[in-house]
Amino acid sequence: MSININDPLAIDIIHLLIRTTHTIQRDFKTQISSVDLPFKISGPRLRMLSTVSEAGRIRMSELAAKLDIQARTVTDFVDALERDGLLIRIPDPTDRRATLIQLTELAEAHLKEALEQQAIIAEQLIQSLSAKQRKELLEMLLLLINDKDLSSACEDDLN
Repeated sequence: MSININDPLAIDIIHLLIRTTHTIQRDFKTQISSVDLPFKISGPRLRMLSTVSEAGRIRMSELAAKLDIQARTVTDFVDALERDGLLIRIPDPTDRRATLIQLTELAEAHLKEALEQQAIIAEQLIQSLSAKQRKELLEMLLLLINDKDLSSACEDDLN
């Protein structure tokens, strides 16, 4: 790939951004899956478990809104995490039609360690960026997604 750095085409920037995202995602997935935990973990799974942990108990519709993903995706994640013994569904005491999601003891016992490992891996992946460059990159990425609905773009695997 040959990119004119002084006058890059929009398509070249998009292709490089996609390639970079795939590379980082692959490296992150490889490293996080090698963390010694009694269950299978991934970035998307950690994000969901962390969000449930912060809420204590949460309805799936609220979880979808907090994660900015479609309700169907939340259902798939919850089903998989429930099968793995990390989440449980419980009746909502205030609305018998609703169900709440909460962490199991297994998830609670290992979530902090998993999040710490995630932070270490993330740090390693962007260690070549200075604090100023990190801030600039964050600002540029936020500009690219400003006012966009990302819920349909979250097709992360459940593994």
